[in-house]
Amino acid sequence: MISLFASAARVTGALASLARRAAPAVGVALCIALPARADKIANPIAVFDGLDKITGRIITFEVALNETVQFGTLQVTPRICWSRPPTDPPRTDAFAQVDEVDEQHTFKRIFSGWMFADSPGLHGVEHPIYDVWLVDCKGGTTVTKEGPPTSASAADTDVPDAGTDANGNPNAAAPASPQVEPAPPPKKKPKPKAPAVVAAPLPGGDSNAPLDLGGAANTTGNARSGR
Repeated sequence: MISLFASAARVTGALASLARRAAPAVGVALCIALPARADKIANPIAVFDGLDKITGRIITFEVALNETVQFGTLQVTPRICWSRPPTDPPRTDAFAQVDEVDEQHTFKRIFSGWMFADSPGLHGVEHPIYDVWLVDCKGGTTVTKEGPPTSASAADTDVPDAGTDANGNPNAAAPASPQVEPAPPPKKKPKPKAPAVVAAPLPGGDSNAPLDLGGAANTTGNARSGR
């Protein structure tokens, strides 16, 4: 029995020692697995490259946020342009909207989403004649510190500004929330009126004559006295 308890104590001590040794490694693994929250710099100008497939020319043009520049038949409007501080790994991304204008001057939204400068072939605008992709964001100096992510927060999902609707159309105001009005009180039903009581006419008398209860009492008294 004593040897059994001694064996159990040795096993418990070995497990505790193993847990203490594995704790730093587990902490490092958790730090690696968690996503890094990089700081961002909001820039007022987005830089794009545009390719004309007919002439083979590549044109670099700058567009201020919420302004529109036309390249060929495409109109490019950047909404957000973010970059990273020099101390962080380089990453430049922008949310842009691109419309195509036809000969009837009608607009067709062909792109509305994020562009990444480090992967222009995957997140650019592909068109039969023109291609547009993000090159750089410039003009910003203020670094925005990002806190830890919260559940169902807007920090985890990059969303464009309120100048676009659900279909990606620019400068569309958000629909106003419907106002809830209180229900009207239930209507009270009118109480039924009591039926009018009509006195029956006296036999042999005038039906329009008022009922004389005093005369009837005198007649009854005279009849009793005659007895």
